[in-house]
Amino acid sequence: MKRFPLLALLTAIVCAGALAQSQTDTSSRTIFRPTRAQITEVQDMFKARGEYNGASTGRMNPEIRAAIRRFQGQNGLRTTGTLNRATLEALGIELTESQKAIPVSPNSFATPPPAGETRRNQAETRTAAPRNTEQRSNRAPIFRANKDQIIQAQKTLRSAGFYSGGETGRLDNPTRQGLRQYQRANNIRVTGTLNAVTLRAMGIELTERQKEIEAATVN
Repeated sequence: MKRFPLLALLTAIVCAGALAQSQTDTSSRTIFRPTRAQITEVQDMFKARGEYNGASTGRMNPEIRAAIRRFQGQNGLRTTGTLNRATLEALGIELTESQKAIPVSPNSFATPPPAGETRRNQAETRTAAPRNTEQRSNRAPIFRANKDQIIQAQKTLRSAGFYSGGETGRLDNPTRQGLRQYQRANNIRVTGTLNAVTLRAMGIELTERQKEIEAATVN
């Protein structure tokens, strides 16, 4: 008769441990979320490519989601309209340290990768090499400033009084704000990005690859 209370106690301990483990597993699941700066960068990027006409608010809206879905469909990604890790990496957007700790979700891709190929490698391969020639011709190349060019631009903005931050080599919000002010002051289309026109206006030399992209975009 004395065994029943002991058995009940052991059962309660096991159940409590299982419940605690379940709660720990649930709480350890981290949801990937883009930062406001990343959303702004994507909006500026698509706006420069003529694929988004809205404002660069740093907030998701139906128009930017539609542009993201088009990009995802062209690059072998699942068309969710969200800025998950796989999409940010395919766009070349730098991740935060906390985002890097969150693995890419297998559900981010339209098809599973071949055996031995990582999800990230699959995204990079599809971004670099579209599946057909027609798709390649329909997609405009993305113009990106490199770190040295951003540093030179930050120096120029600071000397002009449009920027007070450091020479970080990153297109953060203060740098973009300074770029917009510079572009307004120099009658350049206000995008908040370091496009070819802005780089040339600042006297910053373009790379050969950037010149090719500029020519392809104009033509």
